[in-house]
Amino acid sequence: MSNILRTLAEKARPNHTALLIVDMQNDFCAQGGYLQRTRAESGRNPIRVDENAVIADRIGQLAGVARRSGATVAWLRSVYDFKYLADAHVAMRDDEGCCMEGTWGADFFRIQPHEGDVVVDKHTFSGFHETGLHAQLQARGIKTLVMTGVATNVCVDSTLRHGFFLGYHIVVAEDCVGSGNQTGHEGTLSTVKVNFGEVTTSAELLQLFGQHARAGVSPVL
Repeated sequence: MSNILRTLAEKARPNHTALLIVDMQNDFCAQGGYLQRTRAESGRNPIRVDENAVIADRIGQLAGVARRSGATVAWLRSVYDFKYLADAHVAMRDDEGCCMEGTWGADFFRIQPHEGDVVVDKHTFSGFHETGLHAQLQARGIKTLVMTGVATNVCVDSTLRHGFFLGYHIVVAEDCVGSGNQTGHEGTLSTVKVNFGEVTTSAELLQLFGQHARAGVSPVL
C-alpha cells in the first residue's frame, strides 16, 4: 500500500505522467466550426468559443513545460466520419459531418503536436475505446493522466472515467478544459473532486513540472 500515490506532487511526477490534450480541433473550438455554426443555424442559444483560444494557449504553455520536464504529451483527435460511428452515435447526430477526415474541422486548433508526442485518433467520446492509447501509455510507464481540452462534460469526462477504470490517477487542469455547457462543465469538475481524482490549475502544474525541468530531469520513455 506504501506505493499508492496520494498527493498531487506524487501523482504528477513527470516520469509517469501524461498530459492528455482532448479534441482541441477547429470543429469544436473555432469560430465557424461545427459546434458554433450548427448551433447558430438552428436558432438555439449560441455556443461561445471565444475562451477556447485562451484555453489552447494555456495548454500549449503547459505542454511545453511538460515536455521539458520529461512528461509525455498525448493528443486525442476525433474523427467522426459516419462510417466509423456506432448506430447509437449516428442517431444522435444530424446529417452534417463533424471532424470529418481530412477537413479543416478535424485539424488541431491553434496548437499542434510536436515530434515525440503521442497522437491517437478516436471515433467516439472516450479516447480509450478501441484505440491504441492505453498500450502506448503503458509502454511509457504512465500512471497519471493530466486532463485538458474539450468538452469537459463529454469527451474529457468520458476519457477520464475510462482511464480511471483502467487504473490511472486522474488530474484535471480546471483552467485548461472548457465546454459550451457550463452546467455540465461544473458538474464534471465537481464529480472528479469527489470520485475520480484531483482538480488543480495550470499554474500549479507549471510549478510542479517546472521544478523537474529546471533540475534537468531526462524523459523516461
